Amino acid sequence: MVIDQLFSTMAAAVDCREATSLLWQHYGLRGVASPLNSERDANFHIRGDDGREYVLKLSHPAEDRAVTDFQSRALLHALAQDPSLPVPQLLPRSDGLPYAVVDMADGSRRVLRLLSYLAGQPLHQVKRSPAQRAHLGQTLGRLDNALRDYAHPAAHHPLLWDIQHAERLQALLAETPDSPQKAVLADWLAHFIQHVQPVLGGLRRQVIHNDLNPHNVLVDPQDLTTTVGLIDFGDMVEAPLINELAVACSYQLSGNDNPLDSAGELIAAYHAVCPLQAEEIAILYPLILTRLCMTVTITGWRAARHPENSSYILRNNGLSWDGLQRLSALGQAQATDYLFALCQMKGHA
Repeated sequence: MVIDQLFSTMAAAVDCREATSLLWQHYGLRGVASPLNSERDANFHIRGDDGREYVLKLSHPAEDRAVTDFQSRALLHALAQDPSLPVPQLLPRSDGLPYAVVDMADGSRRVLRLLSYLAGQPLHQVKRSPAQRAHLGQTLGRLDNALRDYAHPAAHHPLLWDIQHAERLQALLAETPDSPQKAVLADWLAHFIQHVQPVLGGLRRQVIHNDLNPHNVLVDPQDLTTTVGLIDFGDMVEAPLINELAVACSYQLSGNDNPLDSAGELIAAYHAVCPLQAEEIAILYPLILTRLCMTVTITGWRAARHPENSSYILRNNGLSWDGLQRLSALGQAQATDYLFALCQMKGHA
């Protein structure tokens, strides 16, 4: 199964010398490569001899090439619709093609891509602020507006991180030792399947980024409020549009009595650029909880199988479990009333 191969099998490491050799062979560029952390792909930061910086990406051997094409052409489409979007530019090979399928030293075949390097401070390293969340919400709204009419045959590919199919996590929980945490996660998944999933089919859909966690956002190091980079489009999928906000908000919760108050700043700014519909606002709270449940379940499952990469895999695990508990305590009624008021809309869908 594609999901199992992508998430349960670590691809062989790629040597920096092989990366720079491919860079020269396919792009006519020379430079120094240093590895970057990644969940699936082999990524390298390139300091080019031409004075520029790049990101060289080699897809996981198990990833369907149609999916890689889907991700690549989404970047091209988004920048064609909104050229000032702070997303990486996919750079063509020497022959003008957007990427190459390459034979690796380990015998595998991977897709090779070269992207522009976006300079900025990773969001997870800086102090949060209302202005920062507002600018991020606006930027995410612009991205979704740019992707609204993007279509691709692989847009419906199976992805473990796809909220609309959270029922797939039941198989992962079945492999997890019994614990109070596991019981909470299993109860929520049962609730999702019975009460949330049936609603999703009636919502508007489009291609979304689907992974706006603080490691995938770069801010201006001079003011720490301006979003200068949305990166890592590896979890893109066609899904209900509101899932985009659910993912983003799951990483923007506060420690206050209403943990949604900080996420609300992002939601309001997004809504001003990409207006939400009443039925989307009504389902946002349980979708945020579902994403938190997914993060705890998937990262715990993967870390147990890849202890050598566990620190990277578990980077959002603890905060997500804490957020799940605090957001659950808020309750559906209070949360939904708050979200409708925030978006200046009356009544529930």
